[in-house]
Amino acid sequence: MPAIESDGGHVRLRLDISYDGTEFAGWAPQAGQRTVAGVIEETLSTVFREPVRLVTAGRTDTGVHATGQVAHVDVPSAALGFAYPRTRRDGDPEFLPLVRRLARFLPADVRVRQIVRAAPGFDARFSALRRHYEYRLSLAPYGVEPQQTRFITPWSRPLDLDAMTAASQELLGLQDFAAFCRFREGATTIRDLQRLEWQRSGDLVTAYVTADAFCWNMVRSLVGALLTVGVGRREPGWIAGLLAADSRSSEYTAAPARGLTLVSVDYPPDDQLASRINVTRDLRTLD
Repeated sequence: MPAIESDGGHVRLRLDISYDGTEFAGWAPQAGQRTVAGVIEETLSTVFREPVRLVTAGRTDTGVHATGQVAHVDVPSAALGFAYPRTRRDGDPEFLPLVRRLARFLPADVRVRQIVRAAPGFDARFSALRRHYEYRLSLAPYGVEPQQTRFITPWSRPLDLDAMTAASQELLGLQDFAAFCRFREGATTIRDLQRLEWQRSGDLVTAYVTADAFCWNMVRSLVGALLTVGVGRREPGWIAGLLAADSRSSEYTAAPARGLTLVSVDYPPDDQLASRINVTRDLRTLD
């Protein structure tokens, strides 16, 4: 059994999570909807015999997948003992028995891959430096292999990747991405887009997208706008004009959710976690 805190407080745990988002209505709990956080919170609450709430690095939309999602949960110290079987294998990391237990209880389309005690100052959302997404399309004439059909978007039209790359360069840096974000009351649309790169391997085209954070629907909107350039409906310079908009543009269609995966989240060294929270919470401007 793990060491239990003796001060009657809480222990913050970091969870590394993966899921197939096809049958989830996104990450965030919603009444009457099956969501990733809802399923995990329900299972953890059963295991710990206490209601718990997850805080995530990035709330993915309906149908979006993750191989590198990160969340934290604060668990009452006394509840940790309920999470473990009576015996623990010699040499097991502290929370490996809990990972094994969750593997039995969680549905097959969501996995908690690792659990560790969070470092002091760690916050899954506000300590994060950047998030990495990948968007995948298949240009194969037959579409997508059956084993990958839930994770790759079939695309039947030729794409000019050079034009898409040129347009992508216009979007890099600290920008107001209001034209690429669904409205959310009180949320900023200023983001630092650090990577937007396209690569092709055979019939597979992958967009690599990295930013300090993303607003609602942003990645799928970026990909959708760039596909509009790729099929020749718009010139690469059209993208720069969209950045002047103060609300989401209707000049393109967001790419389907199934091709999008959150692959990883970066954090600073442990001694910089708390200070990173202050930076993230600051209201950003372009001035």
